[in-house]
Amino acid sequence: MLNLRITTAGKTDVGLVRSSNEDSIRVDDELNLFMVCDGMGGHQAGEVASREACEIIQYCFSNLANEISRDTVLSIPAVFPVLGDLLVKGIRIANRSIYIKSRSRSDYSGMGTTIVAGVLQDDIINIAHVGDSRAYLYAAESLTPLTVDHSWVAELAQTGQYTSQEVAMMANKNVITRALGIHETVEIDYRARRINAGDIYIFCSDGLCGYASDEDIFMVVRECGDSAEQITESLVQLANDRGGVDNVSIVAIRIDLVDGASGTAEISAVTIPVEGDEAILRENQIIESISKLREEVRSAPPPPPEEKSKTGLFSVIAIIVLIIAYIFYRLYFQ
Repeated sequence: MLNLRITTAGKTDVGLVRSSNEDSIRVDDELNLFMVCDGMGGHQAGEVASREACEIIQYCFSNLANEISRDTVLSIPAVFPVLGDLLVKGIRIANRSIYIKSRSRSDYSGMGTTIVAGVLQDDIINIAHVGDSRAYLYAAESLTPLTVDHSWVAELAQTGQYTSQEVAMMANKNVITRALGIHETVEIDYRARRINAGDIYIFCSDGLCGYASDEDIFMVVRECGDSAEQITESLVQLANDRGGVDNVSIVAIRIDLVDGASGTAEISAVTIPVEGDEAILRENQIIESISKLREEVRSAPPPPPEEKSKTGLFSVIAIIVLIIAYIFYRLYFQ
């Protein structure tokens, strides 16, 4: 069996300008599941959307993994590692949940969230993203972007018709072209990469990469050495040093040991097309069952208070009595 050891850290910060934090993160070392979500929408609806994405996906892994993985109606048109397949399906379900919730209340209208997420399976990291939250790999003193932003600026840059300087000067450069919860369905970008000891994977919201260049990020990470905790702290500080205009969130995953090989093939970046009507109906059923379970948890009566054992109290009193008796004896009979 493959032996894997990792060190992880995560930090989210409101920044220096905004009054609330609409980012959400997850660092689940038990599931080896990691997420950064950057919410959007007025009246703190962005916070609702980003938290919903994290909670739904985490629930899919912790409680519904077998059910979702085996459901042929939810199948995607590609062969991925088991947990990569589950990650994509979980993101689809999260998209549906946010979309439905956004139509349930007027103050949730238009809410959505980006996501960059990763899950480790043996010697493979499965990475999926929607929006402009990013994944990087730091290895061999080099920083490599693993995602391409789903943004108006990135799409213009990919056409090759404009220089990076021209694109940076354009209006609406922060407009994203994909997000969870905006439409009934969403395209998801996915890749699977083999991990090696010494690799450091970094997930971040655009509160960092929107205000610091890749070179800036590289310099900070290199100074931090192998400390995942220090990387998250220092990158948040970098964002705030650049004005702290936005919320900023960082997750760092350091691969300490990979002993063995699974034989699972790497998968280059690919865009997963949207699901069909039958899958949408099944996703709705899953969301409804999750909602019922949530309601049951909320409405369940609190557990009765545990009866305090009197044995411990009697023991303490007995010891005190013996000590007093001993002192009295020493004072008056010796």
